[in-house]
Amino acid sequence: MDRVQVEILGISANSQTSGAYALILRETSGLRRIPIIIGGFEAQAIALEMEGIKPPRPLTHDLVKTLVESLGGTLAEVSIHELREGTFFASLKLSDDQEIDARPSDAIALAIRFGVPIWVAENVMVEASFLPEEGEEEPEDDEDESELSLAERLAGKSEEAAPKKPAKALTPLDQLNQQLSDAIKKEDYERAAKIRDDIRKLEMEKK
Repeated sequence: MDRVQVEILGISANSQTSGAYALILRETSGLRRIPIIIGGFEAQAIALEMEGIKPPRPLTHDLVKTLVESLGGTLAEVSIHELREGTFFASLKLSDDQEIDARPSDAIALAIRFGVPIWVAENVMVEASFLPEEGEEEPEDDEDESELSLAERLAGKSEEAAPKKPAKALTPLDQLNQQLSDAIKKEDYERAAKIRDDIRKLEMEKK
């Protein structure tokens, strides 16, 4: 089966579906991009690992990685091999060549934790990929905050990074960042995602 290797280009909120996100993959040796709609929990799991943010307790994908390694195995690669009626299908290939069915979002969350390649079948790329519009530039690292720094935005400002202020002295943005930090500590990632969206709107209004 012909296939191409891809990398994660970014994660952005899906304007058409509340609580959903668009995971954008880009082929490593070309320009084609493929969008996959994923849930908020999976977006959090991917973004947190990409940004190197460790939650207080291991998430489900961290637990799976620990279990696989404790049993003497490892993940070799993940593959998105089929697109059927608008749904993507993926598989995990273990070190003993065993293949396990998985959702693409879960497969990718594990791929970045194990540091293994992500592959997409060529026929899936042909059917679902798109090319960036002519003249569209690749985002720079410091200009891609809205997509690639999703986890960093969710984390907000840590207590060590900024001194505490009396509640009445906090600006609306400070209050949101404080709520965001509390949500992350409590592992309430759904609430954190909503707060993050409010922060983004407030930041846009100030520009």
